[in-house]
Amino acid sequence: MGKLIIFSAPSGSGKSTIINYLLTQHLNLAFSISATSRPPRGTERDGVEYFFLTPDEFRRRIANHEFLEYEEVYEDRFYGTLKAQVERQLEEGQNVVFDVDVVGGCNIKQHYGDRALSIFIQPPSIEELRKRLEHRATDAPEVIESRLAKAEYELSFAPRFDKVIVNDDLEKAKAEALQTITKFLNA
Repeated sequence: MGKLIIFSAPSGSGKSTIINYLLTQHLNLAFSISATSRPPRGTERDGVEYFFLTPDEFRRRIANHEFLEYEEVYEDRFYGTLKAQVERQLEEGQNVVFDVDVVGGCNIKQHYGDRALSIFIQPPSIEELRKRLEHRATDAPEVIESRLAKAEYELSFAPRFDKVIVNDDLEKAKAEALQTITKFLNA
């Protein structure tokens, strides 16, 4: 039976880079496949990148308590984690990795308790986060401001996570994440 590893972080903290590194470390990690109500993009396939549901189907499944966590990002644009899919992956012996917002991370941890390890990747400071987001050059200034405002809120959740890793040095943060997860999986 697999275990669960939950990652949350403000945008620009380096979470995706750290997760992608961990996926190469032979820890039998597999991404949780989320559900969404948005249509597939490009070559995305149902059941591979996402489970594609209509907004009505998504609402029906919410009403049936089929999600560990979900969010309506925009009107009729949902994202969420189906309990049945996670259970299937765990039964196959996979260690399931979640890349979710702070509320979703807390909900999954609460549901699974000690079978889950929750990790919060924290930027060294809001100022450093601003530099990283500006350096990416992928967002308009107003989007960066909104991400920074959201980051302030997200940072308030850090104490609720099992482990907080401050990413002020990427190699050090990767090593700390690897050590933490290896210890958890071998416990």
